[in-house]
Amino acid sequence: MKSSERFKETIKAYLDKRTETDELFRMRYDATTRTIDDVVTYILNQVKASGYCGFSDDEIYSMAVHVIDEPDMGIGKPIDCNFVVNHHIELTEKEKAEQKALALKRFQEEEMRRLQTAHNKPKKVKPQPVNQQSLFDFEAL
Repeated sequence: MKSSERFKETIKAYLDKRTETDELFRMRYDATTRTIDDVVTYILNQVKASGYCGFSDDEIYSMAVHVIDEPDMGIGKPIDCNFVVNHHIELTEKEKAEQKALALKRFQEEEMRRLQTAHNKPKKVKPQPVNQQSLFDFEAL
């Protein structure tokens, strides 16, 4: 799943959850003609205009609520960009065991490769002293 899809799902889930606790917001949310793409476009334009690279969840959610609350407000032009969504994933015990086994296997393979390359390295050969006479070994004529 692309990060933009995950972002849309996260924003939509927040807005849907907010309608359960905020009756006034639910009425505006049900009556709005804005799509989740419009909400995301507005958020991305606000982020770009701010010049900052990181935002808390609450800041992003408040932008989403704001664009729903103000139906006459402009949303801006669509922006083609990449962004990161912090998303916490809970693994089941089976998935944890599988990932642990995978990591162990990768570690063992890497260690085996390291040992094999260390074993296959050519050994350094010490230069043998050459039996060569020096100029001082000759007797003067």
